[in-house]
This record gives sequence, C-alpha cells and structure tokens, in this order.
Amino acid sequence: MARIRVEYFAVLRERAGRASEQVDTAAATTGELFRELEARHGFPRLPSLKVAVNAEFADWNRRLVDGDCVVFIPPVAGG
Repeated sequence: MARIRVEYFAVLRERAGRASEQVDTAAATTGELFRELEARHGFPRLPSLKVAVNAEFADWNRRLVDGDCVVFIPPVAGG
C-alpha cells in the first residue's frame, strides 16, 4: 500500500470536488491509480489526458512508490 498525493485540474477538479488529496492505494501504476480514482469520482473519459509524477511527464505504466505526487492533466480548451 502506498500513500500518493494526487492533484487535479479543470474538469477532474470539478468532479473530485477538490484540488488535491492524499490517497492510500494498492495501485501499482499511474494507469491503475487513474482507473481507481475514475471509479471513485466519476471522471469523464478524456482521450488526451496526460499524467505527471513528481513534476515530470510520465507513462501510464510508470510504477508508483510511496510518497509520489501524481498530477492528472486534462486537455486544455480555449480560443
């Protein structure tokens, strides 16, 4: 079990109802963590969603370790 700090932006922040949270998880990868949080918070499917771990963009198969900071970055809309 790892304790991970998760930060949310835009629509993910709205759905989670917070900008960040500490999560105790058995998820081994960033992808597993997102699926866990997606089920918990009802996140929408975002095809171009990015993930960063400890301030560096990461792969969805990146292994998580206790104390990591994970940021889910949804696509930016604007004009």
